[in-house]
Amino acid sequence: MNTNEILERNSAKRTRCMVYTRVMGYHRPVESFNLGKKGEHKERTCFNESSKRHVAAL
Repeated sequence: MNTNEILERNSAKRTRCMVYTRVMGYHRPVESFNLGKKGEHKERTCFNESSKRHVAAL
C-alpha cells in the first residue's frame, strides 16, 4: 500500500492543522502568506544542531 492509498483510506480521521513559522521575531501562520512567501517557505531547510556541533568541534 502506498502513501496516497493510506491517506485516502484514513481521510475521515485526519484534521487540518495550522503551521506557524517565525517571521521577524514573531510567529505567523503559513497559510496567511502570499504565493511567493509560501514558495520560499517550502524551500527552507531544517537546522540540525547536533550535526553542527561536530563541525564546530573540529
